[in-house]
Amino acid sequence: MPGRQAKILTPQIERRMLGWAGRGDQPNRDRAIVLLSTKAGLRASEIANLEWSMVLSARGKIGTTIELPDVAAKRGSGRRVPIHPDLRKALTVLLSTSEDRGPVIRSSRGGHFRPNSIVNWFVTLFIALGVEGCSSHSGRRTFITRAARSVHKAGGSLRDVQLLAGHQSIETTQRYIDGDTDAQRRLVNLI
Repeated sequence: MPGRQAKILTPQIERRMLGWAGRGDQPNRDRAIVLLSTKAGLRASEIANLEWSMVLSARGKIGTTIELPDVAAKRGSGRRVPIHPDLRKALTVLLSTSEDRGPVIRSSRGGHFRPNSIVNWFVTLFIALGVEGCSSHSGRRTFITRAARSVHKAGGSLRDVQLLAGHQSIETTQRYIDGDTDAQRRLVNLI
């Protein structure tokens, strides 16, 4: 990734993002946007393209995974992403106030958001919070970094993180992962 990377979100910034999202005209939708980024690692274009059919079970309830088809993902990188409990709650609330077909994230006119509109939504959010260095990609980068740091606890590998991210190469996934100087110090002290 040439140039500067999006800043990783701290838990405090995430809480502030959700607080800000809860105060808008469409708080249920806005909370879902934040959580689709931070808890599912979706790109802005994937959030914009997400349909209810990709998250609902055959019974019409929120399923266990987001089934993101190739056509809705960047470079045909469709994948299955398990739904985090916080995201499940947000999607359940959103579903209770929405049609169960069509776009999950609807514009104020009722149709799909455009990917660029999702990007701009995050720009507005970070300006409102006074947070610099963050973008619509910050939630995704945070998701990938946290997954990489925790994958050993789940008995997985970096390959599992790669698949969750929808990256074609492990090198791309590695570029997303933010280093942790405290962890590096602890690691060296263990040697």
